Amino acid sequence: MRLGALFSGGKDSCLAIHKAQAFHEISCLISLIPSSEESYIFHYPNIWVTRFQAEAMGLPIIQMETEIGEEKELTSLSKALKLAIKRYGINGVITGAIKSTYQVSRIQKICNRLGLWCFNPLWLKSQEELMREILKIGFEVIISGIFAYPLDSSFLGRRLDTNLLAELINLWRKYGINIAGEGGEIETTVLDAPMFKKRIKVTDYEIQYRDNSGIFKIKSLRLVDK
Repeated sequence: MRLGALFSGGKDSCLAIHKAQAFHEISCLISLIPSSEESYIFHYPNIWVTRFQAEAMGLPIIQMETEIGEEKELTSLSKALKLAIKRYGINGVITGAIKSTYQVSRIQKICNRLGLWCFNPLWLKSQEELMREILKIGFEVIISGIFAYPLDSSFLGRRLDTNLLAELINLWRKYGINIAGEGGEIETTVLDAPMFKKRIKVTDYEIQYRDNSGIFKIKSLRLVDK
């Protein structure tokens, strides 16, 4: 089956692609670019990097900007999927959703209308197990956004490793923070993964932080050979 991957550049969408590639053809990536970090549905921090991640994977990408507001974002998604059908002949869509029925139900509704299969390979999986799988597979992942107490600026830009995962598990047990950031507490950016033919090297960045909310803003990067 020819699938288009809804792609944020984060760990979940990359892991979903990794899993789907074992059984299906990934024809393109589809990235929705919110005009505001207050997006109802889509990932915001470093979303521009998806173009370089697509190049690293050797895949074409459709990038479409959205306006503020849930209905406008969903309209943009529908337009992007129609373009993917026309340009790349997709007959299904992959998402990296884990538990968000809010997100999945809206995507599924659009897919139904367009006659597309909606594939959610991470759906209802243990978030701790998914995080350990990401480490085992060899993803290079950094935290690019934090949006919850008691997360602070020290987390921004940190690479996911066993120590960081242990800290997140402790915060989950103490404060109820979602380990995988499914509730919007944490956003990530993937710099390398098994399906990348090149890896991303961050050459300049800026940390923006205030009141337990912040972004590791990638200002420049380059692709390097692996």
